Amino acid sequence: MSVEPKKVWVVGHKNPDTDSVCAAISYAYLKNQIGPKTYVAKRAGAINEETRYVLGYFGVKEPELVTYAGAQIKDITIRKTAGVSSQISLKRAWELMKKLEVVTLPVTNQMGKIEGVIVTKDIATSYMDVFDNRALSQARTQYKTIAETLEGSVYVGNEHAFFVRGKVVVATSNNEYMADYIEDDDLVILGDREEAQIQAVQSNASCIVIGGGLEVSEEVKSLAERRDCVIITTPFDTFSVARLINQSMPIKQYMTRAELITFDIDDYVDDVKEVMSKVRHRDFPVLGESGNYVGMVSRRNLMSMQKKQVILVDHNEKSQAVDGITEAEILEIIDHHRLGSLETMSPVYFRNQPLGCTATIVYQMYQENGVEIPREIAGLLLSAILSDTLMFRSPTCTAADKAAAERLSGLAGVEIEEHAKNMFRAGSDFKNKTTEEIFYQDFKVFHTEETDFGVAQISAMSREELDRLGEQLRPFLVEVLAEKKLDMVYVMLTDILAESSKIICAGNEAGRILARAFRKQEDASGILLDGIVSRKKQMIPTLMNALAENT
Repeated sequence: MSVEPKKVWVVGHKNPDTDSVCAAISYAYLKNQIGPKTYVAKRAGAINEETRYVLGYFGVKEPELVTYAGAQIKDITIRKTAGVSSQISLKRAWELMKKLEVVTLPVTNQMGKIEGVIVTKDIATSYMDVFDNRALSQARTQYKTIAETLEGSVYVGNEHAFFVRGKVVVATSNNEYMADYIEDDDLVILGDREEAQIQAVQSNASCIVIGGGLEVSEEVKSLAERRDCVIITTPFDTFSVARLINQSMPIKQYMTRAELITFDIDDYVDDVKEVMSKVRHRDFPVLGESGNYVGMVSRRNLMSMQKKQVILVDHNEKSQAVDGITEAEILEIIDHHRLGSLETMSPVYFRNQPLGCTATIVYQMYQENGVEIPREIAGLLLSAILSDTLMFRSPTCTAADKAAAERLSGLAGVEIEEHAKNMFRAGSDFKNKTTEEIFYQDFKVFHTEETDFGVAQISAMSREELDRLGEQLRPFLVEVLAEKKLDMVYVMLTDILAESSKIICAGNEAGRILARAFRKQEDASGILLDGIVSRKKQMIPTLMNALAENT
């Protein structure tokens, strides 16, 4: 089974904001207009209410959530061995294995569900370890299958019937002794002696197998028909028939059913490797989305793994990227933040500009490639710029951001100030959110050589609402420190209209370092910082400098 060309993910950071989501959607659209591959926008976390409002307003579907960028079984070449029926013979299974050059056959039902697997060891067991002459009937073997295994035909009787009682015997003695050891419903293997054939039928055999390719007399045929005895003729001699006949048993008698190890097509390769390391099986069935069998995977197949191909937007920090990013192939990074800790295995296209928003960079790339911007994409890009620049109030906002927003507002058919206020109002609706959801809607982790710290930012249009949120969040910060294994955690409670932020914090020396960084008095209830609204340009660099001085 060849692997279909994979879609390239375009994905923003964890705890995505409006810029992260809208930039991913807009850049994926642009790449699909100009690129040779297929690109699809993804999100690495739950979207916030502001972003949900924007997507709803412009009629754009939420990107699919992804939580891990590691390779999955669907990213490797799996062997598309067709499933076989549990009724096929051991001989037929062996022939298929030789033809396909495999040691395992998947057994499926008519609905495509996996029932078991048959391996070469199972077939060897049936050949070497089975001495029970009633095994053929215990396996409920069909007469048609017996005939096919012996390369013969059902000459008399119903070929679709089954041998379900009796034992297999070879008639080698004279007729008077035959009556002593042939019991009702036995299957009797015979040669060319007509009298022996008649004796076997008269002894109530359920089936007689006549070897040597001989003609069956009318007397034997007529007697068999009257006594409901099946006659199978075969070109093989008696010895060969006796040797081959057990190979006609259906594989269901020997296949593995219990504790069957299967993998889902979406299982991650790392998890698959761990399971494979603990068992000695060569091949494992793979199940698709509906639970149906789709192919087989082995250790060798893992060598053909194709890594997920990913384009990162609005971040270049490993801690902010979707989990498993080091196992993916990063093709591009489009960002407007400081250079982070992310490393790549090979050179990538990295576009990083000191602008207020990633969406502004994406807008420029539309212009550079001469691609027309549809209304909904224009609306997303505009919304991202207004969100990241707090409607041009943030010090990160540049003339390029404002010019792009003005151009995009015309394409989107919206008025900037009204749309921005509606966005911010939607983002400030915290009534139905848990404390955890409020905190993590825009949270990022940062690192220095000595310190790991996190900064959340929550924006609203009234200081009263922000003060209430601060009291709600304060005890939760202690949980964040433990869960994320951080030294410090800060929350920027940003008043959009007043262009100020109140900072609350937790962690060893977090308050002292914050106060020293901004030359304020330490206050357990929080520190109000006028004119501070940008985490990227104002909060993080100032904290980084204070932490460096503290070491």
